[in-house]
Amino acid sequence: MTKTLDLPDMAGAEGRGLGRILRDVLSSWPARISAVVLALIVLGAVFAPWLGTVDPVKLDPALRLKGMSAAHWLGTDSFGRDVYSRIVYGARISLAVGAGTVLVSVLLGTFFGVITGYFRWADLIVMRFMDGLMAIPGILLAIALVAISGATLTTVLIAIAVPEIPRVARMVRSVILGVKNEPYVEAASVLGTGVWHMVWRHMLPNTVAPLLVQGTYIFASAIMTEAILSFLGAGVPPETPSWGNMMADGRTFFLLKPELILYPGLMVSLTVLSVNMLGDVLRDRLDPRMAKRL
Repeated sequence: MTKTLDLPDMAGAEGRGLGRILRDVLSSWPARISAVVLALIVLGAVFAPWLGTVDPVKLDPALRLKGMSAAHWLGTDSFGRDVYSRIVYGARISLAVGAGTVLVSVLLGTFFGVITGYFRWADLIVMRFMDGLMAIPGILLAIALVAISGATLTTVLIAIAVPEIPRVARMVRSVILGVKNEPYVEAASVLGTGVWHMVWRHMLPNTVAPLLVQGTYIFASAIMTEAILSFLGAGVPPETPSWGNMMADGRTFFLLKPELILYPGLMVSLTVLSVNMLGDVLRDRLDPRMAKRL
């Protein structure tokens, strides 16, 4: 589900400051709109205890499937739970899974990518294992891991991150292979620079730009995958307010009350679309070849 990142020559991006890159990205109106939407979603998740009108897990069968009211702004679900509050709290789950997946996959993927890109013996061993992981559809691998370990937020996060690690590793490996034979790296080696110092100082900076772009796609894919897992009953526990769980609970009453699926579905779509748009703009700004066309 994650986009495959075409690795351009992004070496020129490393010399630019983070502030400069941010200004370049936000100079695009699509990126500005996406950033505003994401900021609102993040603020809603952070301040959920104050923005939510009712306890999101409170059951009230007497109020099941009620319409909009002053007490329940978006109505209630089949268990009498407040839909608006569950949407606000659901943002916490989606953002936590997205951010956690990016963190785990980027850290481990970068580690394996550096090892396999620099050491030939590791490439022959580790990348064959990574190829095996990539041969398994990510959603099936995630379902299997959740089924084995149990449905918790940590398990779901790890299950979604594991299929992303080989993709990051292959991308970082290709960057390391590309710069390993550059004159400045060879000069550092001749001068007696230690392997890990050389990797940290001269090689890893070249991976920053593609990792930033790939991270946005992983973030969006993780949110989608969490929603799919929860919808299939293999995600976070059913009582946990998440957008996927809300859509799973509402499918039985779709003809009677379609908004039970519509509201959380819109939130998933808005979040994923905003992140992907930021990723596309970030890719265009960091790729010198694309920048010349803009």
